[in-house]
Amino acid sequence: MEGYIPRILDTELDELLTGLPAISIEGPRAVGKTETATRRAKTVRRLDDARTTEIIRAEPERLTLGKPPILIDEWQRMPTSWDLVRRAVDRDRTPARFLLTGSAAPTAAPTHSGAGRIVTVRMRPMSLAERGISEPTVNISGLLSGQRPRLEGASQVRLGDYAAEIVNSGFPALRGNPERLCRAELDGYIHRIIDHDFDDLGLRIRDRDSLRRWMTAYAAATSTSASFATIRDAATPGEPDKPARSTTISYRAALEQLWMIEEIPAWLPTRNRLRRLAASPVHQLADPALAARLLGVGAEALLEGADSGRSIPRDGTLLGALFESLLTLSVRVYAQANEARVAHLRTRGGEREIDLILERADGRVVALEVKLSATVDDEDVRHLRWLADRLGPDLLDAAVITTGSEAYRRNDGIGVIPAALLTA
Repeated sequence: MEGYIPRILDTELDELLTGLPAISIEGPRAVGKTETATRRAKTVRRLDDARTTEIIRAEPERLTLGKPPILIDEWQRMPTSWDLVRRAVDRDRTPARFLLTGSAAPTAAPTHSGAGRIVTVRMRPMSLAERGISEPTVNISGLLSGQRPRLEGASQVRLGDYAAEIVNSGFPALRGNPERLCRAELDGYIHRIIDHDFDDLGLRIRDRDSLRRWMTAYAAATSTSASFATIRDAATPGEPDKPARSTTISYRAALEQLWMIEEIPAWLPTRNRLRRLAASPVHQLADPALAARLLGVGAEALLEGADSGRSIPRDGTLLGALFESLLTLSVRVYAQANEARVAHLRTRGGEREIDLILERADGRVVALEVKLSATVDDEDVRHLRWLADRLGPDLLDAAVITTGSEAYRRNDGIGVIPAALLTA
């Protein structure tokens, strides 16, 4: 397909399709699910097309007929399609029969989870490696191997380039657009969420301005573990009548259903003696560009030290928070390719905190700190050293991700990796 930007997920999909009969690609609108699936499909059923859905409702079995792989696009618009595919797989488990894509979890849940029949994979906005801003030289797979590989490579990407990547987004259709057009597209994206997508989920929003204010306050809480009461208060400063807790919970649940919120869970290990770890998640929107747009800040404003304008406690600058969000998005893409999950570590008193913990299935981990700086000193690695003392061999590797130019290992073995040089 002309103009298609290769994705890290492509390799995962091709590997899974050799043995699995059905795969569901889930993720927010416009991340490229349909384009990626269409490249592999021989038959396409678009359930966001009224004519197609009318025919399928009249003759449901038609959905699963055709030359495989059969793509069922926006399957959540007809939740019964999930069960139709599941039953078809029960009859014939030939690999690569079905691809499903969905931009929201359906309000009417399928009658069966699909376990053992349909495997779900997550697709996110483009990582830094996928954006082609530099030639990556450091693989997450190497860090997860426990071999402490040599780190090398140089990057010409500078702080201003990272600020531009934050606001220009990882949605493929926006890549290469002029800044004005990109801003307009992001405004339209947010408008659709507020004015249409909530309605499509069957949620009645009486005060859409309140919803937007809450989303803006949530954007201001990016890369923090602020309580939802704090976010609610930041959304309504100086107002005596705050939204009910049930209202803000419904906002959060709906945005999760639309894949627009993907918080980083707290790491609560079971294989070691770490104690007093906090359980609060770290807040992240699907793409830091959405947070920047909700807050009305561009690349230059971020570089000049612009703040969110909301009373959300945060260590460091808004640029630092959004840079961490950009790295979190990217690391999640790389970790998924390596079958690792991503979490964060924070002690209850906040004395120790590590931005990203990548955990293998066996419980062993890689620890990553994100630093908005080109240089790293002993103070920047003190939490990584602390974790190394606690975990011993269960800590496979540790590194600081920076805005610097060269990848290397310090004398203490901790890696220093420019963000643009990291990949799966």
